[in-house]
Amino acid sequence: MAESNGKKILDVLSGKAVSPPPVWMMRQAGRHLPEYLETRARARDFLDFCYTPSLAAEATLQPVRRYGMDGAILFADILLILDAMGLNVAFEKGEGPLVETIGAPSDLDRVKPQAAADRLSPVYETVSRVKAALPATTTLIGFAGSPWTVTLYAIEGRGKTDKSMAWRWAHGRPEDLAAAMDKVAEATAHYLAAQVEAGADALMLFDSWAEGLPDNIFREVIIAPTKKLVSRLRAMGITVPIIGFPRGAGVMVPEYVRDTGVTAVGLDTAVSPVFINRELPAGFPVQGHLDPLLLIEGGGRLDARVDELLDAYRSRPHIFNLGHGIRPETPIAHVERVINRIRKR
Repeated sequence: MAESNGKKILDVLSGKAVSPPPVWMMRQAGRHLPEYLETRARARDFLDFCYTPSLAAEATLQPVRRYGMDGAILFADILLILDAMGLNVAFEKGEGPLVETIGAPSDLDRVKPQAAADRLSPVYETVSRVKAALPATTTLIGFAGSPWTVTLYAIEGRGKTDKSMAWRWAHGRPEDLAAAMDKVAEATAHYLAAQVEAGADALMLFDSWAEGLPDNIFREVIIAPTKKLVSRLRAMGITVPIIGFPRGAGVMVPEYVRDTGVTAVGLDTAVSPVFINRELPAGFPVQGHLDPLLLIEGGGRLDARVDELLDAYRSRPHIFNLGHGIRPETPIAHVERVINRIRKR
């Protein structure tokens, strides 16, 4: 693994307990910032925003400028890979993402994996621009959706569903689901490798829809495809740390950590620090997991929970973060309060 060069997040991901811990927040580049809203208004639509390097780079840099975050996460979307693979992807106001659905794994064969990754060249330009503009001590995090979550969108056509169609594939068409996830994973591996080539210091895999799965299905659709993707990246020569975020994994977190090959695990809001410290190896890095709704409410309970998380992971490599993304109504002053509290420890 490369030298951290003063990047605290890379120090943590190498297995060091850093005090105070580094901090960044999921969806920190987003709608709670007035400067983001001004930048967003300059794009034709959300896809145009993601594919315009000058705008995407600006959005990525804004929370670093405002808060001095220790990490900058690439501004993009997990569904760009499906757009690059030839499916029609649109973002409708009030509706969220709408994706052309697949009926069989072969529907993902329209564009070869390397060609799909090549289509995302504007994203790599964004990475390069951000890398050049970041402070030397700030870690640049590239990312993608994990195979299950991305494939789920291709099956369901949208995120606002009960996910039953994808779950039915898992139960009734496991071979088709595995084949579809393999195709997504291969394109994603090329996509992530190109992000690293452009300057990403670390990678994060978002499995946003890992919640509620039966344990046998979790192993098939979360652990196995993530392991394949991580192994594929390593085989391609990608050595940067990889943070896995299986949101809602619950009691399956230890198995996920043990079997996927990720460098660190992102923890969601519902996870208990006692459980994590009992079940994970002592030196395994974790990231998380303040409740974004508590960040909105603020006050003494926010302070107490920040302290509780800091104390719980004092001797463990820990990146302070949220258990899910910052919400648009989050007061900027509350984010500043949390960061100041962490850094005064």
